[in-house]
Amino acid sequence: MKVAREKTENRQVFLTVEMEPAEMEAALEKSYRRLVKKTDVPGFRKGMVPRAILERHIGRKRLVEDALRALIPDACEKAIKEQEIEAFSQPEVEITQTDPAVFKVTVPLPPLVTLGDYRNIQVAPPPVEFSEDSVAAALEVLRHRHATWEPVERPLEFGDMAVLDVTGEVEGKPFADQEGVQFHVHQDSPIPGFAEQLAGMKRDEVKEFKLHLPEDYPDGAAAGKETSFKVEVKEIKQEKHPELNDDFARQVDPDIETLELLRERVSANLKMRAEENARMKFEEQVIEAVVGVSQLEFPPVLVEDEIEHLLKEQVRGVRGGLEDYLRSVGKTEAELREELRPLATKRVSGSLVLGRIAQEEKIEVGDSEVDAEIERMTKDITDNKDKLQEFLNVPQRRDSIRQMLVTRKTVQHLAEMARASATQA
Repeated sequence: MKVAREKTENRQVFLTVEMEPAEMEAALEKSYRRLVKKTDVPGFRKGMVPRAILERHIGRKRLVEDALRALIPDACEKAIKEQEIEAFSQPEVEITQTDPAVFKVTVPLPPLVTLGDYRNIQVAPPPVEFSEDSVAAALEVLRHRHATWEPVERPLEFGDMAVLDVTGEVEGKPFADQEGVQFHVHQDSPIPGFAEQLAGMKRDEVKEFKLHLPEDYPDGAAAGKETSFKVEVKEIKQEKHPELNDDFARQVDPDIETLELLRERVSANLKMRAEENARMKFEEQVIEAVVGVSQLEFPPVLVEDEIEHLLKEQVRGVRGGLEDYLRSVGKTEAELREELRPLATKRVSGSLVLGRIAQEEKIEVGDSEVDAEIERMTKDITDNKDKLQEFLNVPQRRDSIRQMLVTRKTVQHLAEMARASATQA
């Protein structure tokens, strides 16, 4: 085996590995002995087929591919050891020649983090954004949430709830057939233009109209096509908000007896949320400042892995997976990955710097703190709490929780130092 070290850049070592003909032949022989035991060849007992006949039967390409699958991992490990490389993660392999094998190996190196003067960064805490207007707005949201729908005798308006019988066709084939369906009449309805066609209709009125379904409509067979609808309005309902009084307060929470107490509860919750948002914003600014005074070098695979993680976060809960999500946002996977790259880079940079500072400041988390966090995470669980705690107490998950707590304590420590520096300045 010949190993050539081509270059080192972006915390990656680039190698070219060329296998000797004798090494390749030995790998092919091993592959033959594996495959001959599980390949049926007419006229021969399994395991007794000569190699030349097996090659003709399955094709030399398959034999070579099987040999390379077994040969390359071991060859990569030997090449990395021979070059005395400290690999950070699994190498990336590109086969450039198969017989004998020549392949390029990209080996990620551990990140390099050089901390700046993080102990003296100055970041002023942002103001807590809270006003009494937000209390009034929150009460309106509660009124909307506890509203009732009452029948009215007037034409349909935006914001109403309509009870409809709907039928539809696309290219002569049934598209919709629903009776008594409740439809909230609003402009951003699933089919553009549908709500506009309903506005002004009266009870028992029937209307026929045509609309083009959007190109990204979930039903791919109907997407972008003209649809004929027939709609009959069976009932029109108007949203009625409860009055702001003591009865409404008790409707929201039986333990709240007056409207004034409800205002105080809403105000306290909003203030606490505003303070939490300000804290999170401050900590994010502190992390950005610490990263800004540090020097970082890390292999691209870290960003690619974080992009993959972000993609999974965005797609989680989408019924059709990544394909449907991409259709809904009107982007290709490549475009979405590039859009996520700055955030992924920011996350990786912050994580590396915080990890290095945790080492520098000797920030640790004990078993009792992990136990307390697991208890906090499960305190509101009523069903199968014991099973969840057992699940979280597996060593690997305890380590993950421990690392999360170390990061949290590190950020808090930095925030305290930044706040003190800003006060003294």
